[in-house]
Amino acid sequence: MKAQKLKNRWLIAASAVGIHISIGSVYAYSVMTNPVKDIFEVEGSVIKWAFKIAILLLGLSAAFLGKWVEKVGPKISGTTAGILYGIGILGSGFAVQIEALWLFNLCYGVIGGIGLGLGYITPVSTLVKWFPDRRGLATGMAIMGFGFAALIFGPVMAKLFETVGVSNAFYILGAIYMVLILSSARYIERPPVGYVPEGFKEGKGKTIKADISNVSANESLKSPRFYYIWIMMFINIACGIAIISAASPMMQEKLAYTPMQAAAIVGFIGVFNGLGRITWSTLSDYLGRANTFIIFFAFQILAFYCLPKIGVESVFLIILFTT
Repeated sequence: MKAQKLKNRWLIAASAVGIHISIGSVYAYSVMTNPVKDIFEVEGSVIKWAFKIAILLLGLSAAFLGKWVEKVGPKISGTTAGILYGIGILGSGFAVQIEALWLFNLCYGVIGGIGLGLGYITPVSTLVKWFPDRRGLATGMAIMGFGFAALIFGPVMAKLFETVGVSNAFYILGAIYMVLILSSARYIERPPVGYVPEGFKEGKGKTIKADISNVSANESLKSPRFYYIWIMMFINIACGIAIISAASPMMQEKLAYTPMQAAAIVGFIGVFNGLGRITWSTLSDYLGRANTFIIFFAFQILAFYCLPKIGVESVFLIILFTT
């Protein structure tokens, strides 16, 4: 029987980025806050509940569906993510059209949130198998798309809201996300058992160094280091999500930006978010995971302390972008 042709791992990486660019549009949520709250005639804080639920379900589904993703493979889990996230966004459009806030929270928060979780872990868990020699780079490539999504979809959302209306914008975006994720999921797959990249075969070139990523989930749960990292990441993500969810309304209210100008700022946040993900992940291959955590957490502590005290617009934006 003819051996199956080995897929190009860099195209696998491109497929992973395609999935993350789609689900990463959640980072542009603040762009839709004002248009959606005007439809439902509620405060912006009420509309943010859908975002909070989505992020909660992202974390829960990523944690509890990880074994299922490993069992069925990235093609099935990626396809499921595309269907759920697409339905979540399309359903959000219908909820806006009939002005049903509970349905908006269900579609965007619950259904879309589960799709987010599956779409987030599927590319990451697959890429680290294709790049055992560059785990940091592999993870960074996948989640880089998640950060860059705001740059792409932030302005697109704002323009669609202005030109076709809020509900129609959700319909268009939902269709785009579903097509992009499903197309990417068709190519992505796990490498063959025992795969090692060219140049890293036994007796040739470098060797693949084992590190803490080689322990099982059950083993990691017994390690104090897991809980230390979990607490650090919880604090870090909570602060980041708080800024992301309020970025566009904050710019419009505090700096008198127009919706399109605010969307552009959200896009720039996405640029630095994406670059930061790939930069820090790649550096961790050389500096070590622990040292990398220490460096960027120390910077973020300083940045979050200084942000409320900065009165100069340009300095404020620079610190915001680099945080």
